[in-house]
Amino acid sequence: MTQGFTVGQVKIGSGGLFLIAGPCVIESEQHALKMAELIAEVAADKRIPYVFKASYDKANRTSIRSFRGPGIEEGLRILAKVRSVVGVPVLTDVHETADAARVAEAVDILQIPAFLCRQTDLLIAAAKSGRAVNVKKGQFVSPWDMRHAVEKVRDAGGERVFLTERGASFGYNNLVVDMRSLAIMREFAPVVFDATHSVQLPSAGRSNGGDGGKQSGGQPEFIPLLARAAVAAGVDGVFMEVHDNPAEAKSDGANALDLKKLPAVLDQLIAVHAALAKVPRS
Repeated sequence: MTQGFTVGQVKIGSGGLFLIAGPCVIESEQHALKMAELIAEVAADKRIPYVFKASYDKANRTSIRSFRGPGIEEGLRILAKVRSVVGVPVLTDVHETADAARVAEAVDILQIPAFLCRQTDLLIAAAKSGRAVNVKKGQFVSPWDMRHAVEKVRDAGGERVFLTERGASFGYNNLVVDMRSLAIMREFAPVVFDATHSVQLPSAGRSNGGDGGKQSGGQPEFIPLLARAAVAAGVDGVFMEVHDNPAEAKSDGANALDLKKLPAVLDQLIAVHAALAKVPRS
């Protein structure tokens, strides 16, 4: 596996465990700052490096009527404020090639959404921004094929690149996580496990926690279980969408982790990581 790197004070791929967390989408400046501060307090208490995550635009929402976020102008202003006020690295999605350089001025990590992980021009633009790049593995892509996404970023000059597993399509309206993918992808880049999108039920009906196919459902009760398994499998970081009131979240509330549960979940993950550190990796 390639050597690790740093983003601010966060070491990625260097043997430690780090956290990416925040609300799915920016709901307001006040809420983004509140969530960043509260999660940062929990992370500091648990001594786990932390990256704040929120999107200024969710361009692939299920319904045309779904809330997408404040947009790039207001969204980047808010993300830049979170970065300066809370003092943690910030990550956000970028969907358009033309936006990459502009987004890079406000955040520390550009995230390529799963549905766009094969978009060559977008990967190149993100790499050329000079920021670290997180490429989420598409639900339709094999883990070994993500090597090509990494090579596109590196060939464009982006040495700080990592991958995130968020589950693979399993029939309709369901995802499954193949834990083998974590080890496979870690051969060519640091790997993060997305514990909340992996329990999503895409465009699920009401019986699965969704809204008649107009929004995705989820099974958040499995977040701790899958996160523990991923840490045991040797991932470098864990990604979780965290909200102080998931039932009222404007995006992905059905699969978000309730902020109140974050300390206990982190305790579990830290314990697993510490136990793993006592034995050599095969």
